[in-house]
Amino acid sequence: MTKGTSSFGKRTSKTHTLCVRCGRRSYHIQKSTCASCGYPSARKRTYNWSMKSKRRRTSGTGRKAYTRHMARRFKNGLREGSQATPKRIVGASA
Repeated sequence: MTKGTSSFGKRTSKTHTLCVRCGRRSYHIQKSTCASCGYPSARKRTYNWSMKSKRRRTSGTGRKAYTRHMARRFKNGLREGSQATPKRIVGASA
């Protein structure tokens, strides 16, 4: 038996599959944990020794579906369920 080329052909089983939380192919099937995000742990897997990894995953790197509207909403006092008051009187331009 050799340790090289002929042995690599026997590697057919997958150790990692897709993670439901981060979407990467890092979920270890036998361990039942994700090597990337740490799922199913409640806390996300991050380390200070990898600043580049933290930069990739931090807030502001995705769609920002909620936070992108916050500046405008804060400027108007976070009002909800009311009509904005008109800036000038409508119909008085004579």
